Amino acid sequence: MNQRVNNIAVIEAPKKSIESRYWQYQIHDRSSVPLLENGDHLTREECEYRYERMPEVNKVELIEGVVRMPSPVYRAYGWAPSQIITWLGVYCAATPGVRLYDNTSVRLDADNEPQPDALLRIESETEQPIPDAKEYIETEPEFIVEVAASSASYDLYEKKQVYQRNGVQEYVVWQLYENQVVWFLLQAGHYVALTPDEDGILHSRVFPGLWLAVNDLPTESGIFFNPL
Repeated sequence: MNQRVNNIAVIEAPKKSIESRYWQYQIHDRSSVPLLENGDHLTREECEYRYERMPEVNKVELIEGVVRMPSPVYRAYGWAPSQIITWLGVYCAATPGVRLYDNTSVRLDADNEPQPDALLRIESETEQPIPDAKEYIETEPEFIVEVAASSASYDLYEKKQVYQRNGVQEYVVWQLYENQVVWFLLQAGHYVALTPDEDGILHSRVFPGLWLAVNDLPTESGIFFNPL
């Protein structure tokens, strides 16, 4: 039931929504911005507007118009991306014209703004050496890496379709539960999984010299499993 408070119309949300968070909208005074929640259906602009007003949150993605907010970062999911950043950082240090970004929002289209664990871009000499603080990545990167809990993760479903549709040339997913890597190459608009060579090494087709020995993936004893 709607009501008026101090001559301002207030729209009341269903009871169950109010129990989870403050969810009352003042029609003439929108100073109170609703919090982002998993599953919210928003435009990219609205998602960014709310995200910028939640400084305590460090990762929000918009995938096919739906907000995705990760659960707390446990040990495995803090360690694994650090291995990816080390691998790609060494490559970038030796490869002029390639820049590595960590956990950076990418404006792909009106309904999609992912925040990949790592990405590589080929950048021209005319681009700023240090991006502005409020500058977004506006075009698709050539190379993206995501760390996924398992093969059931949306990284291999909805997000994969988004990257494919938007022309990300190579997409790598490290599945922690299985401890395996899938490396996709975009061919004729569709992703094809690359096959390791006879030495168990995957080779980038976009970045010469970028290799990954999939039979020697790093592990930490007990980091993924806690036997009873």
